[in-house]
Amino acid sequence: MARWCYRHRLVVLLLWVGTVFGVGFAGSAAGTDYANTFSLPNTDSTRAYDLMEKAFPQSAGDTDTVVWKVDEGSVRDESVRSRIEPALKEIGAMKGVGEVTSPYTGAGGAAQISENGRIAYAQVTFVEQANAVPKELVEDVVDTAQAAERDGLQVELGGQAITRTQEPPTGIAEMVGIVAAAIVLFLAFGSLFAMLLPLVVAIAALGTGLMATSLLSHVTDVPEVAPLLGSLIGLGVGIDYALFIVTRHRRGILRGMKPEESAVTALNTSGRAVLFAGGTVCIALAGMLVMNMRFLDGVVIATSLTVVLSVLAAVTLLPALLGLLGMRVLSRRQRRKLAATGPEPEHTSGLAARWSAYVQRRPRAVAAGALVVMVVLALPVLSIRLGATDQGNHQESTTTRQAYDLLAEGFGPGFNGPLQVVVADGDAQGLVSRIESTEGVAQVAAVPPANGVTLIQVVPTTSPQSEQTDQLIDRLRDDVIPASGAEAHVGGVTAVFKDFASVTGERLPYFIGAIITLGFLLLLVAFRSLVVPLTAALMNLIAAAASFGVLVAIFQWGWGTELLGIGKEGPITAFLPVIMLSLLFGLSMDYQVFLVSRMHEEWVHTKDNARAVRVGLAETSRVINCAALIMICVFSAFVLSGDMEGAMAGIGLAAAVALDAFILRTALVPAAMHLLGNSNWWLPQGLEKRLPHLAVEPKEDPVEPADEAADGPASAVHGFVRDTDGEPVAGAAVTLLTKGGRQLDRVVSLADGSYIVSVPAPGTYLLAASASSYASRARHVDVGDGPLVYDVELAEGELDAVN
Repeated sequence: MARWCYRHRLVVLLLWVGTVFGVGFAGSAAGTDYANTFSLPNTDSTRAYDLMEKAFPQSAGDTDTVVWKVDEGSVRDESVRSRIEPALKEIGAMKGVGEVTSPYTGAGGAAQISENGRIAYAQVTFVEQANAVPKELVEDVVDTAQAAERDGLQVELGGQAITRTQEPPTGIAEMVGIVAAAIVLFLAFGSLFAMLLPLVVAIAALGTGLMATSLLSHVTDVPEVAPLLGSLIGLGVGIDYALFIVTRHRRGILRGMKPEESAVTALNTSGRAVLFAGGTVCIALAGMLVMNMRFLDGVVIATSLTVVLSVLAAVTLLPALLGLLGMRVLSRRQRRKLAATGPEPEHTSGLAARWSAYVQRRPRAVAAGALVVMVVLALPVLSIRLGATDQGNHQESTTTRQAYDLLAEGFGPGFNGPLQVVVADGDAQGLVSRIESTEGVAQVAAVPPANGVTLIQVVPTTSPQSEQTDQLIDRLRDDVIPASGAEAHVGGVTAVFKDFASVTGERLPYFIGAIITLGFLLLLVAFRSLVVPLTAALMNLIAAAASFGVLVAIFQWGWGTELLGIGKEGPITAFLPVIMLSLLFGLSMDYQVFLVSRMHEEWVHTKDNARAVRVGLAETSRVINCAALIMICVFSAFVLSGDMEGAMAGIGLAAAVALDAFILRTALVPAAMHLLGNSNWWLPQGLEKRLPHLAVEPKEDPVEPADEAADGPASAVHGFVRDTDGEPVAGAAVTLLTKGGRQLDRVVSLADGSYIVSVPAPGTYLLAASASSYASRARHVDVGDGPLVYDVELAEGELDAVN
């Protein structure tokens, strides 16, 4: 497929351009129909909501608030009323506004003025829900209300629709992330064209994915946060997948391959790993379906679709672009050097090689240090509290936060999150009396019944995010309502999110179990090992705990929230752990696949675990760290999204990727694999026969018949193992393997460094030699009819990679 896409590059490009613009045009024409369905089946808050919807259908529109405060005097003064009343009247006359409830009209108006008479509010009810209210209408409401301000009179607005006017322009976070990624790519490649490749691939996949998601929102429930999370994951994996393939392609050209062969090889090695990694991400995302929450189904659709398109772009669009660029994928300096000095030697050197050798020499110290760092960062997770963010968490400069604080000041902290007790049957008045005398209740008011249903508004004495408010909900449900004999349910936004947090907590272990099991089975089949997937599962749990620890410290404890410009601390959003764990497990599996697939490739060739781990780490750590740096830039940019959940997900995932790439994959995983030795690749014989074959690496080239012949004339390879000074190396393990990696003979060199291995027949074989404190060697040898004399030289501080 890679060769076809490379040779038919113009066809592939036209197909992609047509798809991007076609889906984009359809998405723009159809618009969006996102729906935030937070309700959970069989919860008390959902039953309350269903009753409310039947009894009070007229309250279906979004209700926002205009709040004003005077520094001196009273809001009842004529000088204040003369400014506020005309503004409220003008708002009420706007098309799209259902009604305005003013404190200056009606018998209930007095309840909308604080006891000291200095703060009052009016309620503006739109005819549509917040996400359907035109932004221009909301901006007109804000401008009209705030035009009534004067010295000593402060006017602020709060509510879901008002929040939309404070959001930064769409795409700011994505643009910042792309620019940051471009800088990292340019520093990594030193070539403008090579830098553009991953960006073009990621943007094509992301644009198609987002527009397709907006089209899907018309046929299924897709929450508003889904495209944001789709952008978050799509941009990250899209750039990373292309980066892995382009890096392998450039390395192939530098080592003397023709551009077409290099591209085909890159797609047939790194491209397979990308396909496999994308599958693991989608499996981790699909794990959210185990939670059985309708809200998350749309998130799974949006994020999985973007990942699938990212993989598709990486394995079809990218080889076409590589075909267009040819040698220009290298920088001018690299092209000049290649022409002058010829291909690079096939060994890895530099910082990555030195670090890899250090990990091999000190695996216990490296593992212990990495583990201590992760455990310390994970400690805050013990105090995690799930809940909901609200406008009290917005930045202090926003009008929604100011309105929230004014209402709390004038009417009590619980006013911003009233509970709705919906009475379906029984003595509603008796229940009102019981609720009034309940601890934690500040105010109770019953709305006249409609269709046999009575609504009781309960204002707690504590804020919506307070633990005492959660305790009040439990008290009403467990004690007060059952004692009254009435059939009633506790609803409202605060109760909904409390139920959401409870259900999430109950189902989270099943969810974690599901994605760990699926990931384990996938790696088991891919790497034919029990220990590698077990190690991966354990590392994923450690990474998750540490990243949530960082999240709790910043967003729940408030360490640096104002500095980062993300508002006030509060509980962690209830649905975030599920989404973050899905994304985190998927991304962790990505890095595990890229790291271990290179180690496995080496293990198949040499059967030398120490060499496999060392070469695998040396050859992949740089590209993994570069990929991680890009993801950190992309994820961190989502702090600018203007969305608290987006900022939480961005910072949490940026922390997770940093810890995963820089500590787990480049330190703890290789150190643990060195300590485990050959048992890394252990698989019971009975299981080996039953497992399907799903290789991340491409099939070996067919071996010549002579390689495997048993009836040809036997021969031998013999010689000496020496160091670079010519001194004999005793005790070196010398192994003869077929080109397919099957071991034929293995001996240990004698005191004078001599060795002899038997050869079944003439042909090409792989001869590998390794000794402690020396770098391993592996070379192809051609054996004729007679014995072959072949001396092996082992060097210190050098790593060579088997082609």
